[in-house]
Amino acid sequence: MYKWIMSTIVTVACALGVYLLAAGLPQKPQEEALPPGTELLKITATNFEFDQKEYHVKAGTTYQIKFSNRLGSHGAEFVGLNLNLDGTHPTATYKFDKPGTYEIHCSVMCGQGHANMISKVIVS
Repeated sequence: MYKWIMSTIVTVACALGVYLLAAGLPQKPQEEALPPGTELLKITATNFEFDQKEYHVKAGTTYQIKFSNRLGSHGAEFVGLNLNLDGTHPTATYKFDKPGTYEIHCSVMCGQGHANMISKVIVS
């Protein structure tokens, strides 16, 4: 006699659940706009290597450097530039004034491949 009540309640509950899921989703993250004259340099670390062997930047240009870990716990120390990025300080703004080649070393002891985790920034 009251079988239709249970199916109606289940249908309404499902419809409400779908509505709440769809309406409550956060918006897709937006990339921050860079200040005028600033370029972006992304560096990603995985287990015992950086995503690129060499990063090329223009001398006299200001860069917003974003460092991220994909696998493991790593850091990026720019030798000779007094710049160090890691999980607690993943971004920095830096102006590469002097042309040259600068090494990037992992600044966090990450395991057996730590000593070989080296990349370069070439400022030209």
